[in-house]
Amino acid sequence: MAPDAAGKGLLLKADPIADAFHAEVKDALAASHRVPTLIGILATDASPSRFYAEFTRKQCEGLGVRFILKEVGSAVKQKEGEADEARSNGEGAEEAIIEANEDDDVDGIMVYYPIFGGRQDHYLQQIVSPLKDVEGLNSKFHYNLYHNIRFITPASLTSTLPSTKVTQPVIDDIPPPGTVKSIIPCTPLGVVKCLEYIGVYNNILTYGDRAYGKTVTVINRSEVVGRPLAALLANDGARVFSVDLDTIQEYTKRPRSSNATSARQYLPHHTSHPCTLSLEECLAISDAVISAVPSASYKVKTEWLKEGCVCVNVAADKNFEKDVRDKASIYIPAVGKVTILMLLRNLLRLSCYKDVSAPSGSEDSVLVQ
Repeated sequence: MAPDAAGKGLLLKADPIADAFHAEVKDALAASHRVPTLIGILATDASPSRFYAEFTRKQCEGLGVRFILKEVGSAVKQKEGEADEARSNGEGAEEAIIEANEDDDVDGIMVYYPIFGGRQDHYLQQIVSPLKDVEGLNSKFHYNLYHNIRFITPASLTSTLPSTKVTQPVIDDIPPPGTVKSIIPCTPLGVVKCLEYIGVYNNILTYGDRAYGKTVTVINRSEVVGRPLAALLANDGARVFSVDLDTIQEYTKRPRSSNATSARQYLPHHTSHPCTLSLEECLAISDAVISAVPSASYKVKTEWLKEGCVCVNVAADKNFEKDVRDKASIYIPAVGKVTILMLLRNLLRLSCYKDVSAPSGSEDSVLVQ
């Protein structure tokens, strides 16, 4: 893509990327034998959470997905005659999740975070049933992602122990018989779909290695966005610099062990290494830069960017300086519209889990070469 008339890189909004997945979800819903139900749990009076909940409702209604918003805690609007005291933030959130887990009519659950923040939110993420976790935040899905386990049997999600079996590797994205695709956290997956759309991924290469040859910097190492995104990219073959407040790690894909006598083969997934480069040095060699820092004051310096790189802003606030397109060939300022489509794709995938008959007691996982 050539620069615009002013010599700046392309400003690419998420709409055309989301449109393709909108059509995909719509077609899948039309072919489905039932309308899936998504329940949103809003337990805070924070404006961004309320906005996201209403955005979810709009997207679901536009596609024909049944959406129910369950308001608890401080999200509940005071009614005339009620006590003056506001309900506490997060009050009733755990109970609402458990109730939705037990409701057979609910196919997917999403919770609008942050509620409490930190470990308490992490606890809530783990009590959402993995069979209904459209956001992919349950530790079972993170385990699969970090170990590059792409196809699973639904039965494996009900096991108390993670699977370590290595079956025959696959070389394309079609689930082998009796398996389904594992859920991937929707925001990291949305970013990957953006990178695929603009050609950072090379479709000529083998599935599972299509980011090979690319160097990417991911700024933020949270378990919600940054770390899973860095792992996804590295599992697809990229060299990734994972940047957090005080450290930089390098992620690369560890090859399958060639030692046939090994007690257990190494899985072909990412591994992290200490990095001695500074952020400036990482950016200078990065083909793509993704930033998800939840701070209005944080800005990636344009002068540090590699000429012609791709920049993707994931944070609610803009993490790049205004002149980012002086260096970047493509700048994507927001990914929310793609993220919500990934969430709805996950919803459809979860509803399909019920239709896949896995062998009794089977916990096999299928890994990508």
